[in-house]
Amino acid sequence: MPINITMPALSPTMEEGNLSKWLVKEGDKVSPGDVIAEIETDKATMEVEAVDEGTVAKLVVPAGTEGVKVNALIAVLAAEGEDAAAAAKSGDGAAPAKAEAPKADASKAETPKPEAPKQEPAAPAAKAEAAPAANGHANGERIFASPLARRIASEAGIDVAALTGSGPHGRVVKADVDAAISGGGAKAAPAAKAAPAGAAAPATAAPKAMPDEQVLKLFAEGSYELIPHDNMRKTIARRLVEAKTTIPHFYLTLDCELDALLALRTQINAAAPVKKTEKGETPAYKLSVNDMVIKALAMALIAVPDANASWTENAMIKHKHADVGVAVSIPGGLITPIIRRADEKTMSVISNEMKDLAGRARSRKLKPEEYQGGTTAVSNLGMFGVKDFSAVINPPHATILAVGAGEQRAVVKNGEIKIATIMSVTLSTDHRAVDGALGAELLVAFKRMIENPMGMLV
Repeated sequence: MPINITMPALSPTMEEGNLSKWLVKEGDKVSPGDVIAEIETDKATMEVEAVDEGTVAKLVVPAGTEGVKVNALIAVLAAEGEDAAAAAKSGDGAAPAKAEAPKADASKAETPKPEAPKQEPAAPAAKAEAAPAANGHANGERIFASPLARRIASEAGIDVAALTGSGPHGRVVKADVDAAISGGGAKAAPAAKAAPAGAAAPATAAPKAMPDEQVLKLFAEGSYELIPHDNMRKTIARRLVEAKTTIPHFYLTLDCELDALLALRTQINAAAPVKKTEKGETPAYKLSVNDMVIKALAMALIAVPDANASWTENAMIKHKHADVGVAVSIPGGLITPIIRRADEKTMSVISNEMKDLAGRARSRKLKPEEYQGGTTAVSNLGMFGVKDFSAVINPPHATILAVGAGEQRAVVKNGEIKIATIMSVTLSTDHRAVDGALGAELLVAFKRMIENPMGMLV
């Protein structure tokens, strides 16, 4: 019996991915554990391993195909002793649909249009209630749709119940709503417009972004280049909009004196043991200021445990350890690999782990568990000379620390003007989880660690 290979879900939130490369060809024999393909998600390129033994009978989805749905058929294996040609025929029917996944918008645009109700004429509101749902759910039954799909549909005036879901078990996903928007179909039922007098007026819809065609008219032809958004850029944009519009941010800024920390860093690096590598003798570690900032923030969260939290609608999540994400710039966007249990690790371990994570992040080789989750984050722009800035919280975190450059400034000590190396840091806080006084307590604890760095060694 042919063995179907489907698009795997490489993270809990993944709905689709790009099949960037096949590492096998038709006719190849594979065994469990063999790497057969590379799948590109919004943040990383992941290797896919075979779980069964057999011969590759058909590659249903070509390499380079974008927007392949999770659980969609991508290849067929012929089991031992089975005719590969016969097994290949089992994937023939699915091949066009999957290979044309990136072009699905045009074909789907016509499907979601709801049929006109066949009932006797009635009040507009009654018509809307009686209209059949295109995704197979009768009136009053639950409509299966992802939260993102529901939000986008609501903003665009699309009736989710009128869409045909392409996700698992007929679930309506973002691509279905995008297809309906581009085709102008499946508009929300007019019940709201025909509401009886005296009903509450609907809230004014938020202004929508200008369509691309109208934006392009503002610029002279030939004066620009269009660069389509990749999955990473789309995900960053979506998450930042959601974070900034749904999380009530407030900001706290403190100046930290760095001279003691810089002196300790110099001593620690000078004492690093030397190890032999292919490149010659190199120190076992080399601490950066950012490594020490990670450690200081982790210890501050343990010292102020109420701030080491995440907000959910039903409960507050109080974390027992400080898992610190660190924003890393990569081509086309950014990613936040996480130092797990940073409160328990030495600064040398944090330093080496951070170098490894940052290197693999830039080559897009991180595993989802290495950049998802965490309890807080650090965003450091000091290397660019940025004095101070405010960062956007990365859910499910309740805090993020924006770190500026360390620079020499004039400060007053005991009534005298002195020169000191000062670093400004700004804590962005989710006011639902961390109140003002609690956020200030956390920032003061961080400042204490930075200005008395020996405390991070004991």
